Amino acid sequence: MTLILIIYLLAPVAIIFAFQRFKLAQKIGTIILAYAVGIVLALTGAVEFDGAEAVAFDKIQRTIMNLTVPLAIPLMLFNVDFKLWTRSLPKTIWAFVAGIVAVLVAIVSGFFIFRNSGITELNNVAGLMMGIYSGGTVNFFALGEALSVNPETIVFVYAFEMVVTFPFVIFIASGGYKCFRRFLPFATQADAQNLQQDNVDISIESYSGMLQPRTIAQMAVALLVAVAFAGIGAALSLLITGKLSELVVILTVTTLAIAASFIKKIRALPKTFELGMVFILMFSVVVASQFDITTLYRTSRLLYFILYIMVVSIVLHLLLCRLFKIEGDLFTVASVGLLCSPPFVPPIVSAIKNPRMLISGVVIGLAGYAVGTYLGIAIASILR
Repeated sequence: MTLILIIYLLAPVAIIFAFQRFKLAQKIGTIILAYAVGIVLALTGAVEFDGAEAVAFDKIQRTIMNLTVPLAIPLMLFNVDFKLWTRSLPKTIWAFVAGIVAVLVAIVSGFFIFRNSGITELNNVAGLMMGIYSGGTVNFFALGEALSVNPETIVFVYAFEMVVTFPFVIFIASGGYKCFRRFLPFATQADAQNLQQDNVDISIESYSGMLQPRTIAQMAVALLVAVAFAGIGAALSLLITGKLSELVVILTVTTLAIAASFIKKIRALPKTFELGMVFILMFSVVVASQFDITTLYRTSRLLYFILYIMVVSIVLHLLLCRLFKIEGDLFTVASVGLLCSPPFVPPIVSAIKNPRMLISGVVIGLAGYAVGTYLGIAIASILR
């Protein structure tokens, strides 16, 4: 048990090292690598215990899961300059709004189509998909904790989401963006040039320099603030519900983190996003280690549900962008920023050879980070 706990704690360090050193690891992504480590632990039986050991180990897993996400959320939001959103183009805002509406319609309609299909926790799955398709894995894992979703469900939803979304990314990168340019031939050249004048650091998952003494000291300050926010969330939870409610804690830390990001000194703290990713990677390894392959045969309908959401949301987003006269490249980066999260935007911008879209795509994804948790909780609660 001690060895597994050490793996849980050190796996993020090894993953980040591989991510920095090897191009293949960079293409795969840190989250997928973390899931791979966890699933290997599960398939090899390394995390299987009996009797009192099983109870104690389950408590350790839940403790790690309950601590990592509330700390990760504020750390990953501290560096976000949400004022950029107010300075962004009207077209960029409309692309974001259209994307959110498209995902909402796809999820709600899909819920009623699949509600009698036997998918367990369907309302929570809908909430998870709202989170991951409006910003990415930050919202996804936060919602998994806030909604107390079964770890197996989290693993399968994330795995199937990757199965259906990855081909879309490959389609775009291999030339599919040209189809969107033909369907959405509208240009916003002058406005885009104005947007690019903002001097913005759009680097994401840049782990180099984290071990410098000054950076470590500043990250420690950010971590203390995140711990304080989590403490406030826990106190509010006890005051409101009489117990520790993940929902109250997650909403509290998200709200406080967004507010703190408007403080220049907080926003200037270096590498807080990357530090937050360390906790997310730890969470991912723990969750994936609870994978049970024997339940795979019962989840095929879940794959169809997720596939339906992705296809319908993309088509509807495309139609709304045509209605709002949004150009094809802006639709492309907006879709990737929402469906895949900001880290996927730079490679796509490179593929479409349109660097002026970089900031727009990243800002849309970051805005999704801000609203995704709220939307996911609202969807899961309404559909319950």
